[in-house]
Amino acid sequence: MHADEAEEPRSRRVLILTAGGCAVLALCWFAFGRAKPAPAASAAPVAVSSAVVTRSNLPIAIEALGSAQAWQGVVIRSQINGRLQRVAVEEGVEVNVGDLIAEIDPGPYRAAYMQARGALQRDQAQLELARLDLNRYRGLAKHESIATQQVDAQAALVKQLEGTLLLDQGLVTAAQVNLEYCRITSPVSGRVGVRLVDAGNLVSTSDTAGIVTINQLEPIAVTFSVPQTEFRRLTEASNAFRTSMAAVAYSQEDGRQLDAGELRVADNHVDAATGTVQLKARFENTGRELWPGQFVNVRLTLTTLHDVLAVPRAAINHGPDGTFVYVIGTDSKVSVRLVKVSLMQDASAVIGEGLAPGERVVTDGQLSLKPRSAVLERKGS
Repeated sequence: MHADEAEEPRSRRVLILTAGGCAVLALCWFAFGRAKPAPAASAAPVAVSSAVVTRSNLPIAIEALGSAQAWQGVVIRSQINGRLQRVAVEEGVEVNVGDLIAEIDPGPYRAAYMQARGALQRDQAQLELARLDLNRYRGLAKHESIATQQVDAQAALVKQLEGTLLLDQGLVTAAQVNLEYCRITSPVSGRVGVRLVDAGNLVSTSDTAGIVTINQLEPIAVTFSVPQTEFRRLTEASNAFRTSMAAVAYSQEDGRQLDAGELRVADNHVDAATGTVQLKARFENTGRELWPGQFVNVRLTLTTLHDVLAVPRAAINHGPDGTFVYVIGTDSKVSVRLVKVSLMQDASAVIGEGLAPGERVVTDGQLSLKPRSAVLERKGS
């Protein structure tokens, strides 16, 4: 067999394989190459929180950190030196003005009082005798029976004894006061604190800690400071503190209202070191929610804006063109709306221009939004 005859079947196979491959490529092109691209899927709605634009009355207030303290608080100290005989009250009880708190051994002071009274009576008798002698001497002097010098000496003795009598009366009064100091009574009504000294111990006037403390809790005071810029607003709102101003105390732990009262005292100077003014508010504290030393948040209401257009502060955004909000349309898509904010108070913003009552604005989720974004409002927003 010639070489040309052997080559002919091989060439035929190559042609068949080539034709088959071209057919496969053509089918693939028809199947995939001519297919139109699938349309892009639309963006999913953005989950947001929203709020309705409403008209309401908005209180304008100042808030500050305050500390509760007794309206009247005293440390019961001894005004004399001696042995503490007994403490007449238990810790934590309520006492009234004049109730017995403690007694100091009166023995030494009773003896001193008796000595002073004895000296007084002795000198009173000497004075009476000296006055009688002076009257006799004056009668004798009229008849020139004694020298005038003797009369003058007797008159000087009477004056001397009168001075001694005044001194004795002062000693008696001092001894009586010391004897009364042996009984210590309460100068205020309030609650007794922890006993600091037990009966049997010696107490003295130099003891600074005292025996017990008594704090008046009803009413109670809360002191706090405000910056001098805020103080000017307070002065204007209260007509230079001639008008009563409401004050509310809130818990620092959970924000719960503890009591409502009124501002009573404004300090008479601005603290040069801090630029603040100290204020004091009075609370009736009938529920005993406030306790001396407790830290609370105090809110003073300056005035109330009536029928203003308000939205949550969280709805306000700032951009290159100014302040704006995202308004949710009836088609659940947002649009950007420039607004004018009159003022901010707590969690609310007063809108001067740009919104109408009943419109819904986005309060959370703005970072994921752009104009015409579809939104899905969360339940409860």
